[in-house]
Amino acid sequence: MDIFNHFALWGGGWTGWIIPFLFGLSAVVFFHELGHFLIARLCGVQVLTFSVGFGPELIGFNDRHGTRWKIAAIPLGGYVRFLGDENAASVPDQDAVGGMTEDERRRSFFHQTVGKRAAIVAAGPFANFILAIAIFAVIFMIYGKQTTTARIDAVQPNSPAAAAGLQPGDVVLAINGSRIESFSDMQRIVSASAERTLQFEIERGGANVTLAATPALKQGKDGFGNNSCHAVLGVSRSMTPTDVKTEAVGPATAVWLGARKTWFIIDRTFTYIGGLCTGRECADQLGGPIRIAQISGQVATLGFLPVLDLAGMLSVSIGLLNLFPVPLLDGGHLLFYGIEASRGRPLSVRSQEIGFRIGFAIVVMLMIFTVFNDTIALLPRLWAS
Repeated sequence: MDIFNHFALWGGGWTGWIIPFLFGLSAVVFFHELGHFLIARLCGVQVLTFSVGFGPELIGFNDRHGTRWKIAAIPLGGYVRFLGDENAASVPDQDAVGGMTEDERRRSFFHQTVGKRAAIVAAGPFANFILAIAIFAVIFMIYGKQTTTARIDAVQPNSPAAAAGLQPGDVVLAINGSRIESFSDMQRIVSASAERTLQFEIERGGANVTLAATPALKQGKDGFGNNSCHAVLGVSRSMTPTDVKTEAVGPATAVWLGARKTWFIIDRTFTYIGGLCTGRECADQLGGPIRIAQISGQVATLGFLPVLDLAGMLSVSIGLLNLFPVPLLDGGHLLFYGIEASRGRPLSVRSQEIGFRIGFAIVVMLMIFTVFNDTIALLPRLWAS
């Protein structure tokens, strides 16, 4: 039994969630902040603090450049604070900025060109994407690339697949003109197409047939018993030895596959957000720290590599979330810098303060909503225990 399996089983529910959750989140946060840190150093900006977590410091040290590296008590994020910053969100301290010497101005974040500031801010999310690609690449190199022919083994009665006329033995060749190379390819398209009619090109008995099927949005349970809302077609895959193949891959191919998986998660996220706006997706699937911790503990029972895979997906999600154009997040800073570049001068201090307050309100409301969702999903389990 590996260490993650041990922690997941030791002490039951809450204890089993905490260790894998902190491992994954801390690693992702560290690399996010490391992206900011490295590009800031490259641009000559002095970094005062590099913190994993918020709140009181638990442990830390100063490096030879004067940066305080620390681990804080609340492990739900992190930050780097530059010379001239008022707080962890890189809001400038106007009093400090106004009284800086020429040398301090040269080393402060606020006085850098808009291009350098944008590069420093964007480096965090992109570090998350690079980390995710690296994680997925390692997993592909260990496990290889496994593909299952898109052959239908069984069709559920009264399902969208049955209504469309799909039959056992059919091999899906294309969906809406996109070539299907594996059963996973079909799953990815179906999962993002609830209540959308799809054109299936299939091979049946040596002949090509075209059918139309509309995946249904279904409430159910995942493999761990969590509530799940997803698009279903109603077919199962063939697992015969001739349909399942595992191919060893080299480093270059593994990185390419890791990049493809990273892009799929990004694309699926935008599809989900679009589905929320049109009513084709369930809002109760939005989760926060509690659900992430719960899933981390559940995945930990499967071993180290599944936890690593989850960390990769979490890294993509955090990187993408930070790029949303919401003041307070990295994307909000980039939005302000874009406005500054286009008009030749930054927004007024008052406008930026209002923007940060709006951004803070949006982030708090999102946190409240996701914690509410997490609590509603968790209550039946707690009641049952």
